[in-house]
Amino acid sequence: MPHRQLAFPQSECADCPIRHRAVCARCETDELEQLEAIKYYRNYEAGQTVVWAGDSMDFVASVVRGVASLTQTMEDGRRQMVGLLLPSDFLGRPSREKAPYDVIATTDLQLCCFRRAPFQNMIDTTPHISQRLLEMTLDELDAAREWMLLLGRKTAREKIASFLAIIARRDAQVQQTIAQGEVGFDLPLTREAMADYLGLTLETVSRQMSSLKRDGVISLEGKRRILVPDFDVLLDETGDDSDGGVLA
Repeated sequence: MPHRQLAFPQSECADCPIRHRAVCARCETDELEQLEAIKYYRNYEAGQTVVWAGDSMDFVASVVRGVASLTQTMEDGRRQMVGLLLPSDFLGRPSREKAPYDVIATTDLQLCCFRRAPFQNMIDTTPHISQRLLEMTLDELDAAREWMLLLGRKTAREKIASFLAIIARRDAQVQQTIAQGEVGFDLPLTREAMADYLGLTLETVSRQMSSLKRDGVISLEGKRRILVPDFDVLLDETGDDSDGGVLA
């Protein structure tokens, strides 16, 4: 079956929708011009593979639009989703030639790609890029620690609420707003994918989503649109205290 043509717009760096959060966020005009010279766009339909684990990667990229999943396959064939790439997230490591994970477009996806070798050279010569990449790496480490807590200690309802809160916050950041009061966002995963990502069964995800809806914590518009009447109420369901820890 032929792939449909994705009509994603292509932007100059200065007008990019993720400019304020991407790896180029701190770049000056001359540095943006250098990035323009080595960048190109790639578009993927939902379900397409961006790269398989072990494959050579001659590029690194920022997610401009859409969501991608990171999946690892064990020797016996079992698969586990180990992460999500959302708009402004960075894909690849400039010093690493091979992909450590399968990267699959969860939704229609647009990547702003940079040739790996020239980008590595820019890291070496451009403090703004290396500093921003370090900040993003530390943010990724914090997110991984948060995810360890979510998977290891939280109840099914708390896992669902935490996942929704994470997506709401990220969506607000891309929109340059703050997640507070009434918020709405598109869920990037199907319920089957949510179950895989959260270590739950499909039935449990559906049951907990219905419970949150019944209790007025969320409402649904269609299959993917989530409305949260009061973001603080959703946060109360995550099991975190005001400092971000788990309630006793």
